[in-house]
Amino acid sequence: MQAGIKGRREQTVTAEMSAARIGSGLVEVFATPMMVALIEQTCLESVMPYLEEGQGTVGTLVNVSHVSATPVGMRVWCESELVEVDRRRLVFKVKAYDECGLIGEGTHERFIIDNAKFMEKIKNKS
Repeated sequence: MQAGIKGRREQTVTAEMSAARIGSGLVEVFATPMMVALIEQTCLESVMPYLEEGQGTVGTLVNVSHVSATPVGMRVWCESELVEVDRRRLVFKVKAYDECGLIGEGTHERFIIDNAKFMEKIKNKS
């Protein structure tokens, strides 16, 4: 896998995605945790075609600012670019937008895992 892979994911903000509904705030706007989920989904989907059979990725670091509120019913999307590959560590530059402009930006880090080995470690925690 090499730097330069780009991703894009789009969705419409629903009431279930609002800060008031998920408990991260009191107003009916796109919640920051939902923006982070959109960022993670975008980055994950962008590299899936480049992974070997049995591999996946897990998010390990999110460093983003949420700079503008988005009302329920508006379209939002995330654009990602893989900017660094260090063995199994993947670093993405991310930007999130709504129909009026930039709503968030920053970086996201994921690690490539062997799904079976990862789940075995988790099983041992039980």
